[in-house]
Amino acid sequence: MGTPYYIAPEVLDKNYDQKCDIWSLGIILYVLFCGYPPFNGTNDEKIMRKIKEKNVSFPNEEWDDVSIQIKEIILSML
Repeated sequence: MGTPYYIAPEVLDKNYDQKCDIWSLGIILYVLFCGYPPFNGTNDEKIMRKIKEKNVSFPNEEWDDVSIQIKEIILSML
């Protein structure tokens, strides 16, 4: 299935197409701006549960200077 941090929720549900690649690119973009993935957990199961919830936030000082436009692009990709 791949690395858990980059798996789209649709892949977990086994109902996906090429749009899932956009999800993975959104994850990469998120990581490039702050240095950590938007969905974390102590094991793969917890990471995948958070991915299915799709609750993305932009916490901490890493995001303070990032424009709203970039945040909107990331959200639209996810």
